[in-house]
Amino acid sequence: MNHNRWVYTPKEINVKRGVAYGLTDLMGGGWNNIVSGVIFAYLTLSVGLNPAMAGAITGIARIFDAIFSLTFGTITDGFYKTRLGQKYGRRHFWMFVGLIGFAISFLAFWVPATAIFGPGHDFVYYLVVYTLTEIFVGMILIPWETLPTEMTTDYTKRTILSGSRMFISATGTSLVFFILAILQSLPSAQAKKNAYLFAGILWTVLFVVAIYTSYRMTWERPLTKEFIAELDARPKLTFGQYLKETLHDYGQTFRNSAFRKHLTIYIFSFTGKDFYATLLPTFIVVCMGMASNTPWVLNAFAVFGILSTLLAAKLMITHGPRFLYSVSYIGIIVAMIGYGVTYFLHIHNPFVILVIITIIYQLSRGILEFTPWNVFPFIPDVDHIMTRGDKAGTYAAVMTFFRKSTGALATWLAGILLEEFGYVSTASKQAAGITDRVAWLFVIAPIVLVAIALVVSWTFRLNRQTHEVLQSEINRLQNGGSKKDVTPEAKQVAEELTGHPYNELWPNQTYEESHIDKKKK
Repeated sequence: MNHNRWVYTPKEINVKRGVAYGLTDLMGGGWNNIVSGVIFAYLTLSVGLNPAMAGAITGIARIFDAIFSLTFGTITDGFYKTRLGQKYGRRHFWMFVGLIGFAISFLAFWVPATAIFGPGHDFVYYLVVYTLTEIFVGMILIPWETLPTEMTTDYTKRTILSGSRMFISATGTSLVFFILAILQSLPSAQAKKNAYLFAGILWTVLFVVAIYTSYRMTWERPLTKEFIAELDARPKLTFGQYLKETLHDYGQTFRNSAFRKHLTIYIFSFTGKDFYATLLPTFIVVCMGMASNTPWVLNAFAVFGILSTLLAAKLMITHGPRFLYSVSYIGIIVAMIGYGVTYFLHIHNPFVILVIITIIYQLSRGILEFTPWNVFPFIPDVDHIMTRGDKAGTYAAVMTFFRKSTGALATWLAGILLEEFGYVSTASKQAAGITDRVAWLFVIAPIVLVAIALVVSWTFRLNRQTHEVLQSEINRLQNGGSKKDVTPEAKQVAEELTGHPYNELWPNQTYEESHIDKKKK
């Protein structure tokens, strides 16, 4: 085995390498916003697909991606046994394959299908190319997210590696919309016609350079004999066994009351955001009758989300997640009402008003995206007092799986509803009453979904104070303390967070211990 390659050579971890690692999230953040905010508009307003078919493309592809994501992590885990994995790295090999595939498929997506196959093949072409792109993105991101663990065991150094992701991701979001807004604003009619193609070329170059930088400036844990022995000692499961065990573990997470509430808040708020991003271009161009570049100019104000994220980091400590949820969701509801009032009052020259409303929305969105994943690290501790297990990866996988699935369904459902309402993407003018229906959908869907998340968040009890009580109780029990000696406060907190009576928590034996005992008998 060749352990002398750069992929197995540890280097000093500093801010520069932290940024280099985080650059892949330039594509991560940018891609997510292209999916939710650009692709539907491109397929309907530019390609001319009907909204139900456009929604089906992103919906079907993301469901395939969600299933692919369930299994691909395990593939990379065991890839060290192959010659390619030993030579090029079990994570880096797949990052490079994904990078090549992404560069080709992502660029091909912005090339008109008619230019390659002629008319009549749009749906199949875009479905296949987009599905491949989703899979290649997963092929990059899944192994990339494991690299901090591969590169160092030091907590502070891992924080340096992952800390830059948040801001680089937000930068990717802003760049995506800035690029498209500039191209849509060019005076040339031909340039406007090809704006999506030119944007696709620029995005591809930007993302490929960023990912390749991360690929070359990161490394993996050397495959020493000791490390290989450690890997080989892990339980070996067939695909069927792995899938069965995974689904069982997924189901067990829903016994955790704090997680059920957390997931509900997360899914409903993010799905509301998906409806907003999907429908904003249609609302602005078709309902408001504004220029084709206006949605992307407004979306470029996503940069304000960086500012609110910085503020949220402080408020998370001083006020807790429930306060942040309220500020974020109420801000989004106010913004959506503002969009509706602007449309239905037929305000003349509303651009400045729309900018103000959009800034309110983007400030709130920044907090919406920040809070759930900053609450998440506390969730496995609630499970720990329930099971004495370590299931952080399982909880993260459940959140990711449901996020991808509901995100896919949101765009698909938006497309179906638009078609049911009578919206025709190729029409220069919609039939009477259609724009009102589209506007109502754009306003009401995010309000309803975010309002559900808001109400559930008011019952969410996990915060810094309750977590400290819970963690103290876990430490006491781990140090041999008796469950009989629990304080009334610790008992109440543990029961509220887990949703189970205290006498059912902290089982006397782990599954492995009881399994060993049964074997002895």
